[in-house]
Amino acid sequence: MTFTLELETEFKVDFDALEVAKSVAECALDLLDCPYEAQVNLLITDNEEIRRINKEYRDIDRDTDVLSFPMIEYSEAGDFDCIDEDGDFFDPDSGELILGDIIICARKVFEQAEEYGHSVKREFAFLVAHSILHLTGFDHMNEDDAALMEEKQTAILDKLGIKRD
Repeated sequence: MTFTLELETEFKVDFDALEVAKSVAECALDLLDCPYEAQVNLLITDNEEIRRINKEYRDIDRDTDVLSFPMIEYSEAGDFDCIDEDGDFFDPDSGELILGDIIICARKVFEQAEEYGHSVKREFAFLVAHSILHLTGFDHMNEDDAALMEEKQTAILDKLGIKRD
């Protein structure tokens, strides 16, 4: 798996953010039985930039904790059978499936960790898990979909031993 991390703002944490993000993504893809090696890009930015991106791409003029930009439109969440292996979803150099981009707001990671009473690492890992599920077709637009997504997020973090403190 290729997982790139770009920092546009200060994000000082007591863990290796790239390693945590990559392990969460790998665990999620294993849980979903993804048959491909994959590629994900993660940008950690500030409130102003995530607000600008949210306004530009979603027409929502406020900051948010995380945005996900999937490269693939799935016919069914987590079903990789819809992927045309001859299509544009694969990196021509590595052969990896390009899942998409994740943008996380650094300040929100710290604020939400405090608000929910758990570690910054747990909040960061949760946001990555949440986004990987979005990149693989999951959403939370109705109660059933939200419950399924929550179940999968919990399974990912539990498998990695990243629990609420």
